[in-house]
Amino acid sequence: MKHLFLVNPVAGKGNQLDEFLADIKKHFQGQDYEVKVSKKPGDITNWARQAGDKGQELRVYACGGDGTLNEVVNGVAGCSHVAVTHVARGSGNDFIRLFADMAPFGELGSFVKDTKEVSVDLIQCNGDYALNVCSMGFDARIGTQIAAYKKLPFVKGSGAYILSALVNTIKGIHHNYHVEINDEVVDGEQTMIYVGSGSWYGGGFHPVPDADPTDGILDVLLVKGVSRGTVMKVIGSYKVGKFRDYPHLIRYFRTKKIKISCEKAEPVNLDGELRMSSQTEISVAPFQLRFFYPGSVALTCKERAGAVAG
Repeated sequence: MKHLFLVNPVAGKGNQLDEFLADIKKHFQGQDYEVKVSKKPGDITNWARQAGDKGQELRVYACGGDGTLNEVVNGVAGCSHVAVTHVARGSGNDFIRLFADMAPFGELGSFVKDTKEVSVDLIQCNGDYALNVCSMGFDARIGTQIAAYKKLPFVKGSGAYILSALVNTIKGIHHNYHVEINDEVVDGEQTMIYVGSGSWYGGGFHPVPDADPTDGILDVLLVKGVSRGTVMKVIGSYKVGKFRDYPHLIRYFRTKKIKISCEKAEPVNLDGELRMSSQTEISVAPFQLRFFYPGSVALTCKERAGAVAG
């Protein structure tokens, strides 16, 4: 089996590339492995796709942040012979918050000693894919600008999310959306539309704690058009998954697909990556992703019998 390390050299803050490359050599010397370091956007997706097209059993290590993992996923989606993991070198690392301990994902030795594998759902959005979240509206504008705020001194994790939220609150809150979900049409002002498979995003926000990325279902929150003051009042509760405290503001759905239309192209957030669309179709992908992880940690969402193979 081959090991492919796809490295984003600018992920996170203060990561030393030379030391990391030396660490790969230390732990994987003698095995069939290859390292590629990206120079521009799109490199990692292209390399992942090219490797997946070869048809051999392959493990791909996304070395960076959530954006790097998203790039790898979009390159290998649908390749049943490829397994993916996240070597955490970013500042958010939201998908692996599903596990009881994130620290082993930053230690290459953790992937040598023992690993487990689980099949997880993918969100399909207009031909692209995400592991955690696809959102539109205020939330999408926040999510796609987080990376820029993380570059500021002393700003990281949920702090970048909160800063982006404050800036976008000042710019404007809600737009009109036409939403089709579970044979129902919701037409009107929405502050944000959250569609999740995982349960963490935005550097520590946990809006739907019960979300399970293995159950084949999307968790959806529709937040009605509200004032700036109301957003500031409820965002703390939203962050920790208390959306049920605001049934007059937030509707919760479980579905396999959702369609969203708006008058002009709006930002769409795919795990922090920006897309623009006026007609957006979001669904559970017809295939899952093989995700492997250090055997020393446990997946904290509901693991189905037989879903995990040692």
